[in-house]
Amino acid sequence: MQLGIALRNMGPQSAPDVFAGCAVAAEEAGLESLWVTDHIAIPPDDAEGSEGRYLDPLASLAFLAGRTRRIGLGTGVLVIPYRPALPTAKWIATIQELSGGRLLLGVGAGWMDAEFRALGIDRRRRGAITDATLDFLRRCFEHDEVEAHGQRFLFRPRPARPPIFVGGAPPHALARAARYGDGWMPLGGDPEKLAEPIRALRAEKPDAQVVTFAALALDEPTRARDQIAALAAVGVTRVVHGAGRADEAAFRRAVEGLARLGEGL
Repeated sequence: MQLGIALRNMGPQSAPDVFAGCAVAAEEAGLESLWVTDHIAIPPDDAEGSEGRYLDPLASLAFLAGRTRRIGLGTGVLVIPYRPALPTAKWIATIQELSGGRLLLGVGAGWMDAEFRALGIDRRRRGAITDATLDFLRRCFEHDEVEAHGQRFLFRPRPARPPIFVGGAPPHALARAARYGDGWMPLGGDPEKLAEPIRALRAEKPDAQVVTFAALALDEPTRARDQIAALAAVGVTRVVHGAGRADEAAFRRAVEGLARLGEGL
C-alpha cells in the first residue's frame, strides 16, 4: 500500500510559502505522493472555505516539481473537459519531463454546472470530450508525430506517459479506466462499496491500480491501520489522506502521522 496526502491548492493554505512548505514537509517525511484538486470558476455562493481562491492544478504541480525531488505529484482529479486537448497534453508532458517522471494523472469528466456554464461548455458532452481527449493524450505519448484537425506536428518532449487514474463512479468511470487508463480513482473510501467495482475492473484490466481518498484516523493509529488493511483487502493500491481544511501546523502533524503509519506497513 502506498500512502499519499491531499495538499490544499485552495483558500489561505495555498499561499506560496505555505503551499511549498507543506509539500517539502511531505517529501521529507517520506510520503509517496501529494495530490491537488481542480476547480476553475467557483460561484460566490459556493465559496465557503476557499473564498473562491483555487490554484490551477497543473501550474501548481509544475511549481512543486521545482521545489521537490522525489515525491509523486498527483491531480485528484484534473477535469478533462475544462481544457483544450493539445495545450493540456503539452502541460502534462512538460511537468512529467521537468519533474523526472513523477506525475500521477488523475482525470475526471467533471460535475459542477456552474463551471461548465462559465466555460461555455455543454455539460452533456463532458463524457465524449473526456474520451476524445484521453485518446488524444495516449496518441501524443505514443508517437513523436501526431495529427490534430488535419495538421501533423511533432510532440516533444515526449517523456514516459504518466499513469492515468480515471475518477468517478461506475459504470462509466470503470469502462473509461479499462479503455484509457492505468487504474481507477473512486469516490470515497468505503471498502464494502469498493469491493465489487474493483473486482469488475480487474476482470477487464487485471493490473489496474486503485487510488482512493480517505480520511484516516491518524489520532488512532490502530484504527487507521485497520482502515488501510480493509482497503488493501479489496484491492486498493494507494490511499490518499484528505487533511481537510488543516492549517500548516495541522498539515505537518498529519504528515508525521502518515509517515509513522507507513513505517508499519
